[in-house]
Amino acid sequence: MPTAATIDQLQTDLVEKARELGFVSVAFAGAHDDPVMAERLSAWLEAGYHGSMGWMERDPSVRAGPQGMWPEARSVIALGASYAPSDDPLVAEPGDRARISVYAQGQDYHVVLKKALKALARWLVAEAEARGLGNTRLKLFVDTAPVMEKPLAQRAGVGWQGKHTNLVSMEHGSWLFLGAVYTTLPFEPDGPHEDRCGSCRACQDACPTDAFPHAYRIDARRCISYLTIEHDGPIPEEFRKAIGNRIYGCDECLAVCPWNKFAQSGAANRAFLPRAELVRPRLADLLTLDDAGFRVLFSKSPIKRIGRNRFVRNCLIAAGNSGEAELLAPVEALLEDPDPVVGEAAQWAVARLKHNTPIPSSRT
Repeated sequence: MPTAATIDQLQTDLVEKARELGFVSVAFAGAHDDPVMAERLSAWLEAGYHGSMGWMERDPSVRAGPQGMWPEARSVIALGASYAPSDDPLVAEPGDRARISVYAQGQDYHVVLKKALKALARWLVAEAEARGLGNTRLKLFVDTAPVMEKPLAQRAGVGWQGKHTNLVSMEHGSWLFLGAVYTTLPFEPDGPHEDRCGSCRACQDACPTDAFPHAYRIDARRCISYLTIEHDGPIPEEFRKAIGNRIYGCDECLAVCPWNKFAQSGAANRAFLPRAELVRPRLADLLTLDDAGFRVLFSKSPIKRIGRNRFVRNCLIAAGNSGEAELLAPVEALLEDPDPVVGEAAQWAVARLKHNTPIPSSRT
């Protein structure tokens, strides 16, 4: 009969193994559902803050917590991998350059973390059986299922959800990719992390599009990350100026967090180190991408999933904001693009460039 000491030792060894696989944070929580989390999600959806992300409305009982998805789950293993940048993401760029969010300058975190989680899962199942803990079952997730990774990570003690709604760690700041493992093993919970935001509102004040109706609540419809990644169709004109030269995501609210001063870029998983061609890329080069060229450039990158048309749409907004006359020719070449959204963005960019009114590419 397995003893509590056996499970405790396995839990200790699991933390060590997870760190070997590249996770800088490992913590444990019970697998019970959370009615408060479910209520907050419901209110967010009812307000329409999810925009066109219809999948957020599906399976609300499953999103309420691990039990809603898998009643046999007894524990949650919450894991974080660092992607802390070595340079300040908010340093101003030349007008002809584009800005890509830090998290997307390296390899696709979905692929990297899923591979590490599978390795951890194989180790855990084998170790549990070897130690007489029977047939251990588990499910693993990396932003690919109706799992609320951030609230679960807070419950486990990895960090807390800041006023920008992302997870904040006292050790790693706002630069963590999250994964979760549900298991039938009864691990000892670590306990929730307390909120350490205090009176700070740096993230709210830094948002270029005023996407936070209040602290701890984000209106995705106003968020540059949503507009450049999740949103299909024309970007509303009211947000185009504020987008500046951001062509994929936005780092403002993350980068200004004071807790980042404790984050060390040396802790970042090497897979997430920036590719040279994705750091301050030239807009002129990106505007000429066809579908094949786009797929080659963004192979193994999370950017690949939005497709060439949406990406070029974003580049046209950045070009229109740049005030760079030399970009007029590649922009005009897209006026007759087969995709009507690209064509409309090109028309807008041509009008902006002919007025030669550059938009600052640093904080707006």
